[in-house]
Amino acid sequence: MTDTTLSTPASGSRLGAGAAMPRAGSRGGGSGAAPVVNNNYKLLQVVLFWAGAVLLPLGLVVIVLGWYGAANTPFEYDQISYLVSGGLLGLGLTFAGGFLYFGAWLARIADDGRESSKRLADTLLVLADVTSRAAAIHAPETDTDALPVVAGDGTTLHRRDCSLIAHRDDLRPAGANAAHLTACRVCKP
Repeated sequence: MTDTTLSTPASGSRLGAGAAMPRAGSRGGGSGAAPVVNNNYKLLQVVLFWAGAVLLPLGLVVIVLGWYGAANTPFEYDQISYLVSGGLLGLGLTFAGGFLYFGAWLARIADDGRESSKRLADTLLVLADVTSRAAAIHAPETDTDALPVVAGDGTTLHRRDCSLIAHRDDLRPAGANAAHLTACRVCKP
């Protein structure tokens, strides 16, 4: 992907009529290469996963070997050395492998969160562009909801979108009599 901007300008947006909207996660410059940070997180995830995959079973094997050595020696001083080298070292390797697996899982969650937030930012940029274009194309010349109207033979001036008269069918434009009518306190025309 060598595109760093959308190909069409965003009309009606805050960027101006001729400005092109940048893509989220783009660094500019048009190199098209993925950011180095993302590659580092993937590398970290793989390293943590494989280190955990090696250390956790290795720790269990060392514990079993320590137990086997302590169980098959009649001397107590040999049993203590098997306990220390096999049991404690094996437990340390097992816990370290488990923590490395957990770290790999956290690195994967962080990478997935970054990717989804990047996709969400791209989607929001496209949505903002589409809505700004739609607003520019379908912009009415006058706001018809703000036109002053009178309901029936009433003496109160309302906006067309006033909640007090929204259900009525007998609305008529206020016209020249608008100066002599009292203003609604809800919609304040």
